[in-house]
Amino acid sequence: MAAQKRKDPLVWGVILILFGALFLLQEVNVDIWDNVAKLWPLAIIAWGVWKLYFGLKERQEKPQERQGPQ
Repeated sequence: MAAQKRKDPLVWGVILILFGALFLLQEVNVDIWDNVAKLWPLAIIAWGVWKLYFGLKERQEKPQERQGPQ
């Protein structure tokens, strides 16, 4: 549970940096919104892969924690 709390600020930090970069590019007349509008499903796919990877990784680590020292 403590590991989850440490990951959340990192994820939100990355999200804020990405949004800031998008707005900065818009201000310097780089038309990024057309590309974002076309490619936004990739963000959902990446999020799903990320959740799947860390979910499987956590599932594999739990049995090792239950065994304890031998």
